[in-house]
Amino acid sequence: MRVLGIDPGSRHTGYGVVDAKGSKLTLVACGTLSPGDALPLAVRLGRIHAGLVDVVARTSPEAVSVEEVYHAVNARSALVLGQARGAALVAAAGSSIEVFEYAASEIKRAVSGSGRAGKEQVSRMVSMLLGVEVPGDEHACDAIAAAICHLNRARMPATGAASAVLRMRPAVVPPRPAAKRTRRAP
Repeated sequence: MRVLGIDPGSRHTGYGVVDAKGSKLTLVACGTLSPGDALPLAVRLGRIHAGLVDVVARTSPEAVSVEEVYHAVNARSALVLGQARGAALVAAAGSSIEVFEYAASEIKRAVSGSGRAGKEQVSRMVSMLLGVEVPGDEHACDAIAAAICHLNRARMPATGAASAVLRMRPAVVPPRPAAKRTRRAP
């Protein structure tokens, strides 16, 4: 299985493509798209989208793994990050590739064993899992970690349809009907 991991950002969007054959992980490609801080946001988003479309065309991933938006203190930063994620999601959706989202803590846990691991620990573990020094910067490394996270989740043994749903959450999930609430007598 080949997975494209994306670490979205409006200034730097990391990508990493990882192959899994059995338990062996191989780095196919990685890098960081940095459109330029001085450009207007719309232009940066367009360049991120175009860059990811190019990566998808060159590497032909079977799935895309994207880090979810974290809860930021600054609402504007969260909004801009969400727009960068949107550009990434559209690049994958335009190629009809299924997209999966994972929380940053889930990605860290899948790679290092701890959801609170620091960037250096994640980088060391990514290098160990791939058996190579990771080329690129922290954004590319985070994207590779997102790809590894999905590969680990996809390889988990399933014990039925319910566990398959729990182990992999597609980015687009149909809404569940609201559960009825009943009040208990005091």
